[in-house]
Amino acid sequence: MRGLMMDVPLLVSSILRHAETSHGDAEIVSRAADGALHRSTYAELAARSRKLARALDRLGLAAGDRVGTLAWNSQRHLEIYFAASGSGRVCHTVNPRLFPEQIVDIVAHAGDAVLFVDPGLVPLVETLADRLTSVRAIVVLSTEDGLPRSERLPGLLAYETLIAGEPDVYAWPDLNERDAAGLCYTSGTTGPPKGVLYSHRSTVLHALTVSVPDCFGFKAADAVMPVVPMFHVNAWGLPYAAAMAGAKLVMPGPRLDGASLHGLVRGEGVTMTAGVPTVWMGLLDWVEARGETLAPLERVGIGGSACPPVMIERFAALGVDVIHAWGMTETSPVAVVNRPKRSQAALSPEARLALGRKQGRPLFGVELRAVGPSGDDVARDGVAFGAMLVRGPCVASRYHGSDNDGAFADEGWFATGDVVTVDPDGFVEIVDRSKDVIKSGGEWISSIELENIAVEHPGVREAAVVARADPRWGERPVLFVVPSEDGSFDEAEMAELFEGRVARWMVPTELRLLPELPHTATGKLQKSAIRKLL
Repeated sequence: MRGLMMDVPLLVSSILRHAETSHGDAEIVSRAADGALHRSTYAELAARSRKLARALDRLGLAAGDRVGTLAWNSQRHLEIYFAASGSGRVCHTVNPRLFPEQIVDIVAHAGDAVLFVDPGLVPLVETLADRLTSVRAIVVLSTEDGLPRSERLPGLLAYETLIAGEPDVYAWPDLNERDAAGLCYTSGTTGPPKGVLYSHRSTVLHALTVSVPDCFGFKAADAVMPVVPMFHVNAWGLPYAAAMAGAKLVMPGPRLDGASLHGLVRGEGVTMTAGVPTVWMGLLDWVEARGETLAPLERVGIGGSACPPVMIERFAALGVDVIHAWGMTETSPVAVVNRPKRSQAALSPEARLALGRKQGRPLFGVELRAVGPSGDDVARDGVAFGAMLVRGPCVASRYHGSDNDGAFADEGWFATGDVVTVDPDGFVEIVDRSKDVIKSGGEWISSIELENIAVEHPGVREAAVVARADPRWGERPVLFVVPSEDGSFDEAEMAELFEGRVARWMVPTELRLLPELPHTATGKLQKSAIRKLL
């Protein structure tokens, strides 16, 4: 017997329709590159998205065509999110921080028919113009007056001119919820970037999942600022989830320095934000150096790479709750979140901090396993290491344009490439990436654990640990450190810092000081480039 409920598809357009009808007056604030603030509402977002959808029709884009973006977090970018996906096209966000050759390859692989570009990124596109062979039109996210003049890109269109003549009436098509809605490419840390093709169904389910209280807990009274870029796995789903809740949206644009972020938090009443650890180091340093406050900020989601416990402490001292999370492009991305259980309410501050360093528990819809070399599940004792496998309705089944891939070969499970432990309460802790874990004398050393200890020292701004080949032990850890502006750190201090914290054989053999460490285009430490420094 089948249920007798309406068969209404889960579509990106349904999120926008709800935001307009139930929260039409909720504010959207967008900051331009020059610092100017633009204020709008969900009602205006919906109207302008319909105008853009009609403009895409006029440009001759068919259902399933890819709409590329090279853009920062702004309202115009948000309009493309909803107009492209809602009208049956695929919104393909391209990371402008990738190498130019990677951008060319990604645009070609995706087959982008049109490319929307922030004005400040037009010079980048000029260098690629001759190689963007699939692109039929390039639209600059500007007014006609702000349109850059380019000899290499003579046919540039201004966004505001493109949509100006279109009526704001548009019937969003009744799509299949399993149709493609978005396309993002991996950061390419383990090989060429690979495309992950999200469906309307997975996008809506993911937005619902991250909205629950035990994740980001969005509500209409919130002001949400996605610091994580919109080209980085759809800003972790924050734009969709905030629209579902009717929360105020604050789009920070390209300026993510401490002063700029602090100004938006205070000036716009931001209560929730999210991003990678490297961004928050700059904000915390700026605030602490000036004795400022982060009120009314309540919570900050941190992912992309492991959150050091000292960062959790620094935010706590400012009255901000850190939500440690884990995910990948392939998992939409948020899959694991650290929120305490009722049984853990009485933990001591020290025990709570130790719990906070873990990535957390799988969200509903995410099944997770940690398997040993034999393929059997390891003990859930918080000690045994295992390779993490996941599956669920928001996890990719294969990569775009690829019939098969080794990561998806394990009977419907996706091999994440992470080495983890799982404790009896189901909390996952990422010990390392499988390629980064250090094997010394037959024993495993977690580079993440050593990095977290290193950044507790006041003289250390950032730290990375990689393996160096050793004729006796196989591999030994080397610690790379970026000293803080007014701090110092030497090998004697390193030995003292690790004393009693880890076994002696785990202590790094060598210390190297650098003015900065290489990062990937999404802000993660680039271990492959760091290894080359050896």
